Order: sequence, then C-alpha cells, then structure tokens
Amino acid sequence: MIRVFIFCLTGLLSACSLTPEMTKPALPVPAGYPPHDSQAGTLSTPTAELGWRNIFSDERLQKIIELALANNRDLRIAILNVEAVKAQYGIQRSARIPHLDLTMSASRQRTRTNDSGVTTSEIQQQNNLNIGFSAFEIDLFGRMRSLSDAAFARYLASDYGRKAAQVALISSIADAYFSERLAAEQLKLTEKTLTDWQKSLDLTQKLRMGNQTSALDVAQAESQVASAQANRAAKIRALTQAGNSLRLLVGSSLPADLPAPRTLADQGVMNRLPAGLPSDLLLYRPDILQAEQNLIAANEDIGAARAAYFPRISLTSAIGYASSDIQHLVGSGHSVWSLSPQIELPIFQGGRLDASLQLAKVNRSSAIAQYEKTIQTAFKEVADGLSGSETYQQQIAAQMNVVAAEQRRAHLSKLRYQAGVERHLTLLDAQRQLYAAQQTWLELKQQALNNTVFLYKALGGGLVASSESH
Repeated sequence: MIRVFIFCLTGLLSACSLTPEMTKPALPVPAGYPPHDSQAGTLSTPTAELGWRNIFSDERLQKIIELALANNRDLRIAILNVEAVKAQYGIQRSARIPHLDLTMSASRQRTRTNDSGVTTSEIQQQNNLNIGFSAFEIDLFGRMRSLSDAAFARYLASDYGRKAAQVALISSIADAYFSERLAAEQLKLTEKTLTDWQKSLDLTQKLRMGNQTSALDVAQAESQVASAQANRAAKIRALTQAGNSLRLLVGSSLPADLPAPRTLADQGVMNRLPAGLPSDLLLYRPDILQAEQNLIAANEDIGAARAAYFPRISLTSAIGYASSDIQHLVGSGHSVWSLSPQIELPIFQGGRLDASLQLAKVNRSSAIAQYEKTIQTAFKEVADGLSGSETYQQQIAAQMNVVAAEQRRAHLSKLRYQAGVERHLTLLDAQRQLYAAQQTWLELKQQALNNTVFLYKALGGGLVASSESH
C-alpha cells in the first residue's frame, strides 16, 4: 500500500518539464548523391542490413573477423564504457523514486535529581523501529526527469558508440587482411620476376662468353637482378608488418588451422552496394545516431538548468513503532509517524545558475554542430565510395589491358634479342615495365576491395553477421 501511494504521488507531482522542444536541424547535405554510379538504391536490402559474411566470402577473413570481435581490446573497452554509462543511468533514474530505509534504534538515558537532600535516579529507555524515506525531491519542475532522460540518452549514445567501434573494427580488419594479401601476392610476383630475370642474366652471361654481347649488357642484367632482390626484401618486410598489424587488430595470434586464403582476384567481395538516399544514413550510421543522442542529452541538460531556478521541495517521512520495552516493540500500540517537508528556494547564487544555463545552451549548440558535421562527413564518405566503385572497375579493366600488352612486348623483345635484332636495353626495359604493370594491377585490386570496405562502413554496414540471421 505504501509503495502504491509513493508511486502515485511521484507521478502526480512530476508532470511539469522545462526542457525545450527537441527539433533536429535540417539535413545539411543534398537530397541525393552525386550521379557517379547507377547502382544506388537498386537492391531491396539496405547495405547496413547486409551481413558482413555476405559481403566477405573469404572463409579465412570471416574467421579472423570472428576472432577480432571476441578479442579486440578497443572493442572490449567500448563495451565496458557502455556498461559504465548504463550504471550511471541507473543511479540517476533511481533518484526519481523514494528510497525506503528501515531504521532501528535504541537509547538509554539516566537522570538524577536531588530533592530536599534525597537523591533519586531514573533510567529511561526508548526503542524505535521505523520505515520511511529521506529527502525525496518532488520533481515539480522536471529537473530530476531531465537529468534522468539526459543520462538515458547518453547511455544510448554510448551503445551507438560501441556499434560504431564494431563497424570500424570490421572495416579495419578487412583493410589489414587485404593489405596482407597484397604483400603476399606482390612477394610471390617479385620472386617469380627475380627467377625470370636471373634466367635472363644467365643467358646474357652465356652470350658474353661467346662474344655475342657486351660487358655493358651483362652489367645491366646484373643491376636488374640486384634490384629485384632488393624488392624481394622490401616485400618480405611489408608482408611481416602487415601480419603484425592484423594480429594487433585481432588481439591475439592467428590459429594455425585457419582456412587457406583466397587471392585478391578471387575474394568475391560485393562491389556494387545499394546506397539509398542520404536521409537513410540517419537510420543506419551508428556515429550519426550517437551524435543524435548526444544532442538529445544536451537538450535535456537545458531543462535541468532551467528547473534549477525554481524551488526544490523535498520530503522526509517515516512510520513505525516506539516503546520502552523492546520485546513488545511491534504491535505495542505505540505507533509513530513523521512527515517533514522542506522547500529550498535559490535567492543568491553568485551567477552560478545563469552560468549553468548558458553552459547548457552552448553545449547544445556544439552538439548540433557535431551532429551536422557527422552527417556531412557520412555524405562525403558515401559519395567517395560510390565514385570509387565505378572508377576502380574501369581502372582495373584498363590495367589488365596494359599487363597483356606488356606481356606481349616482353615476349617479343626476348625473341628479337635472342635473334640478335634487338638491343639488350630494350629487353630489360620491357621486363621492368611488365613487372611494374603487374604490381600496379595488384595494387588496384587491393584498392578496389578497400573501397568496397570503405563504402560498406560508410553506409553503416558491419553490425549484422549475416542477412539471414538479421
């Protein structure tokens, strides 16, 4: 019965709020993306709802992402931050309801009197058992509700921050994995090129022994082989460092029984993702949702700062028993109750209340600016990713033609050199150009994959493991 009374009293006296109406600013970006691609909005499922398993089909990469989600320290910190802010919200929310306490006390008092030379002594004993609440603030002007709502918004913001950290982690893992694959394939290409150039050097040395070529040709071939050996050392270092970066992101060593990796050309990554409209980002990007909740919290802080100008009314109340005989304390007929209202009216605060309100307004203006900036950044990232989706495919196709042409050139130069109708320098140049073209093709494949990862992240993807489970 007491609990029902308390909650009814709380609801009746907590209806007033001085929090300004929450209005989000207008979308600070165009209504559509620049017309760089044709796939925007062509698929029914939004990109943010496409699971990362559907985007990345390489089983080795999938296993590595699983390990990172379980072991990455930054993500673990983000999760713990959410728990901490959730606890803070629980503390703030509990202040809106009375806290019932059971109090037991006992006192003994001895009095001595001297009346006409006769000394008398008396011992008085008092035992109390009370249940009640102390200094419960009646939220007439919504101060406690504003503080509680602000704490809840910050809790939601921290949870969206955790989701943003997960999206960023998956993106970073994929980028690091593709960088490692690039380093591995470039090393393989360099070793093959070194073998081919070594054979060319052996041929040149044999021709020199037969006086069919000059010492200059031999020196040029030796220089080219040495250059390939230097490149090989650089690629080994790049592969080692890429592996180190990947293990740091994962947060643990990689198991030996991981599936074999796919090549960059065989990753099977979706390269045409549905973009939708810029307004869709407000629903899916966790960093935008985080900024929105921070804006809501800042708006609630204004309500709390305004309410601080008004009186605070608090109640202290208790009901229980009092008796000199502890054995008959309960049910003795000596029931007691108390009700102590208190009103606190701010008269002079030395400008503290004005400064607090001004600070809350400035913080809201800052939150609005941060919200708009986050949206603008998201728009730019999506527009950049869409542009890359189209142009990288065109660039890769063109580079494939370059590689094919350089392969024909190198083959013909070798035949002509062996026939004695081509200069050795021409052959060396053709071999170097072929090697450079193949390296560029690998780099473009990796950049195209990274662009897909970038666009997936920009559209809010990475929170769902698979579209089917979602």
